[in-house]
Amino acid sequence: MLRHVTTSDLDALRYYSDPEVCRYLPFPPADEQALAERVEAMAGRVAPSEPDEVLALVAAQDDTVVGDVVLRLRTRPDALGPPALSPPAVAEIGWCFAPSYAGRGLATEAATALIALAFDHYPLHRLYASLDPRNERSAALCERLGMTREAHLRRDFPEPDGSWTDTMIYGLLREEWPPA
Repeated sequence: MLRHVTTSDLDALRYYSDPEVCRYLPFPPADEQALAERVEAMAGRVAPSEPDEVLALVAAQDDTVVGDVVLRLRTRPDALGPPALSPPAVAEIGWCFAPSYAGRGLATEAATALIALAFDHYPLHRLYASLDPRNERSAALCERLGMTREAHLRRDFPEPDGSWTDTMIYGLLREEWPPA
């Protein structure tokens, strides 16, 4: 089941404090204050309608939070032209799951529900996922979802130690959903 994040989910989202969980995420493991701020921000992300606004949902199984998924609205169809009132046409999806629930198909189920919600609720043309190519589990999830590997950007994302890492982009067009 997907539902909105609430501030009472703080303990369940402690996996964001785990260095192994955050290894491929674009932010470091959260200390207590950062975790509380992150959960509060996630709880406020309930009805995106403009580019860069986010929908954050927890994935729960039998009332137990097992992970979370996000949908970040990106560009409008007229992004290169004058501003207009058209809704966003492209969105980014992402996910993070507690390691203790890995390998059970829960991320696939939650991401599938998020994609269905994204294409059913928003007039999106495409979805994409941006990930570290070393994150083999997320790459495999993208492929299970029917997403196409579209790009491998070399050394484009800065690491905290001053080094650079690659980014992999997977995409899914509206007409490709649901997969055959």
